[in-house]
Amino acid sequence: MVPVEETLAESFWAVTRRLRLHTRNALQPWHVSPSQSRALGVLSRHGEMRLSAVAEHLRIAPRSATEVIDDLQERGLVERRPDPSDRRATLVALTGQGITTAHAIDEARAAEAERLFTVLNAADRAELARILRQLRDAP
Repeated sequence: MVPVEETLAESFWAVTRRLRLHTRNALQPWHVSPSQSRALGVLSRHGEMRLSAVAEHLRIAPRSATEVIDDLQERGLVERRPDPSDRRATLVALTGQGITTAHAIDEARAAEAERLFTVLNAADRAELARILRQLRDAP
């Protein structure tokens, strides 16, 4: 039987699944889901924001963002604060523990990505990064 060559899309999704699996394993010490990890990253990069903005950054429904933030708040990683510009609104911000956790998770994710991409030499990494940016920015 002749082996069937994997398509470009199949190869791309296989690498994506592998990176997700490695990242999920890297998140285990903090007992956070990928959605919670992404929310911590958004708040770490952008600072305090309304829940609707968190939902937009995560590309999830506001109700789902509420659940993610509720879970993070229960763990002491985020807090809700009144919005000084609109007393009807609430802002979400990282706590001190949330900042520490977000940085540790960023480092773990970077280490997992480094492990995955270490098989590529510097020129191949640069080329892959260029191609991925081109695909990301395409209309």
